[in-house]
Amino acid sequence: MQINDLKLFVRVADCGSITAAATELDISPASASAALKRLEKQLETSLFIRSTRSLRLTDTGERYLIHCRKALADLTLGQQAIDDVKEKISGVVKLALPSDVGRNVLLPWLDSFMDEYPELKLKVHIGDTLSDFYHDKIDMALRSGTPRDSSLVAFKICSASRVLCASPDYIAKWGKVESIDQLADHNCLFFMLDERTHDQWSFTQQGRQFKVRVTGNRSCNDADITRRWAVAGKGIVYKSSLDLGEDIAKGNLVPMLTDYQGEAADLYLVCPGREHVTPVMLLLRDMLRQRCKQRLEESHG
Repeated sequence: MQINDLKLFVRVADCGSITAAATELDISPASASAALKRLEKQLETSLFIRSTRSLRLTDTGERYLIHCRKALADLTLGQQAIDDVKEKISGVVKLALPSDVGRNVLLPWLDSFMDEYPELKLKVHIGDTLSDFYHDKIDMALRSGTPRDSSLVAFKICSASRVLCASPDYIAKWGKVESIDQLADHNCLFFMLDERTHDQWSFTQQGRQFKVRVTGNRSCNDADITRRWAVAGKGIVYKSSLDLGEDIAKGNLVPMLTDYQGEAADLYLVCPGREHVTPVMLLLRDMLRQRCKQRLEESHG
């Protein structure tokens, strides 16, 4: 049901004339008449009794008018509440982002967010090392996996899992991984965090978990590099579907072992405490949830 049709209905009721209401709303009488007929069809009832010289509300129209006025008033209040929030969205926010999803997925979204709230100033800290909120003066951070520190406030942005992928060139040269055991025969690309190499990969199938120690000749503390290596055909990567979705959609990477469930790679928006949950953070959370949901749906076809 279109809001403009509801507004027209109220104006026609107040004016007692379709032509007068159409003039006020700067539309043609024919368009106004069509809108009223559309509204009546949706409601499956007549709102007005029409004659050649007069127009008056039916009993049903009278009752509907009361609710229609209230609904439009509530919508106006809602818009005012949004406008009030926008006026408060200002100041400087320092946000820490993971390297891969930060550079290749989130930055365009943040551009749109700042276009909507032009008084906001953003300082982005990109890297895969976990930032210290107080030492690094970070206001909020996006992190993969459930935060271990229970004192932090964490909003779940999306549920994602890791996907095992290789480029078409790599597969053409070395073959496709078709079983867990075959991973031992392939060059795997590693991500390092705090000098620890993540070389044990886990998969689940029908409730049974499989853990495999893998080997490879490349590792990096920047997760974006491991994805780039994989696209370049240097080995196999095991990363979040949020990171790899676009490359999979473009055919740059091919998923393997798709009959297994990859490790959880849920994304969280985190801040140091309840007092740091600001209107900016809540708006950013809602935007990220919507965007991530759409991206994951697209990557899953």
